[in-house]
Amino acid sequence: MPAFKLRMRTSAAILAGAAGLTALGAGVLPATANAATASPQAIAAQIVPANQLASFSQIVAHESSWNVSATNASSGAYGLAQALPGSKMASAGSDWKTNPATQIKWALDYMNTRYGSPNAAWNFWQANHWY
Repeated sequence: MPAFKLRMRTSAAILAGAAGLTALGAGVLPATANAATASPQAIAAQIVPANQLASFSQIVAHESSWNVSATNASSGAYGLAQALPGSKMASAGSDWKTNPATQIKWALDYMNTRYGSPNAAWNFWQANHWY
């Protein structure tokens, strides 16, 4: 299957899964989605605004394939959003190396601060293949 079709299916699956989750409160996962066992995608669906989730998901899929410990061998960029240096994510929590929620919170703040939103960050990524 071509990579772009796989990405489209993956994005559709993320959004379908996200649509099935209901928030019990800001940043709280549903009882059926234990924070310790929830996928990074499910956690993102609880943190990222719904109208920004598809763009956020595209960036993370391209940058790290949703691998919390993804490391770029050339630059040392780390995590879901490929922060450089990875230690920047400590501003979102001391557990930045292993906690997808911490990485997602940092990435969302980064995208909002630098680009205005994940949608704007994704537009930039598509034009430049980095963000």
